[in-house]
Order: sequence, then C-alpha cells, then structure tokens
Amino acid sequence: MSPSLKALEWKPAELLKGSLPEAVRALKQGTGGNIYVHGSLSVAQELLRHGLVDRVRLLSYPGAVGQGKPLFPVGEPISLELVSAKPFNNGVVALEYAPVAAKS
Repeated sequence: MSPSLKALEWKPAELLKGSLPEAVRALKQGTGGNIYVHGSLSVAQELLRHGLVDRVRLLSYPGAVGQGKPLFPVGEPISLELVSAKPFNNGVVALEYAPVAAKS
C-alpha cells in the first residue's frame, strides 16, 4: 500500500489498494500462496488486530540490547498457541505460534 506508487517493478510484489484489512482479506481469498510481513511492526500489529494472521513466527535471541517497540500492544491481548520451537546451535530459538480463536 502506498499513497504515491502507481506500479511496482519487482515481482511477485503486488500494490494493494483500499484499506490494509480489506486488501489482505482479498489476498487471502485468492490463490497466491502465503503472505509474509517482514520488518513492518505497524502492518503486523494491524493484521493481528483484525484477525488476519494465521501464524506468528519469531526468532528469540539469547541476549537483550536496549528497548524496542512491543509487537503485541499493551491492553490488546492476543491468545496464541505454540505450534513449534526449534533451537539452533547458536542459542537462537525459532518459535511458531497460531492465534487461538475466541470461544463463544
């Protein structure tokens, strides 16, 4: 989504139109495969907020440096279930979570 771009030169990127939730809902109904979000905290948060995330994949590193913005905003609880955890020799752990559907 971009207010200034009219076309994209790189493939398989696709320029989305309309609101982010509406555009992603339309993409998810298509046959294009998985949708990944890399490096955009605000996009990831909005997709989580609108229930448009099927998996959350995180890398946990054995150390902490400074402070950053939280992925999961305070006051907006998101229930997640651990799907897998894969440790690497360097101490990094790859974690995969699936959102838990709200019980009615």
